[in-house]
Amino acid sequence: MILLTPELHAALRVNAAAHRDAMQTGTHEPDPAPVVKFFNPLGAATWLATELYDDGDTLFGLADLGFGCPELGCVSLSELAGIRLSFGLQIERDIGFSTTASLSVWADTARRAGSISQAQSIIWRIESAPVPELPTDPEDGKGG
Repeated sequence: MILLTPELHAALRVNAAAHRDAMQTGTHEPDPAPVVKFFNPLGAATWLATELYDDGDTLFGLADLGFGCPELGCVSLSELAGIRLSFGLQIERDIGFSTTASLSVWADTARRAGSISQAQSIIWRIESAPVPELPTDPEDGKGG
């Protein structure tokens, strides 16, 4: 499996450029939603990435190796791609992953829940909840 499609690569680079620009101009750093999720199909390790640095290999995001303490940091794309698991398996990309929650929300939720996978069930439940309709005011428009 190709870990990064050209579209994912481009989105990660856009986020990295926005972060770099904010650092250079002293403006508020962006807090983008994760672009891609990688996982170990035989274990608990999971990575969410928001940025790809200029070297084309270093990803920034949230890492959870399955020990109950997800943390923000960098990981090497080539190292992820080079991991060989039992039965000929490798690290996979979750092709169905998408989110609107920012990386800081994911990090906070994962730390509180103990893992990215537990955070995913919480965040997706919130993201998929229907937006309640606001009640209409019967007095609205009657002047008074």
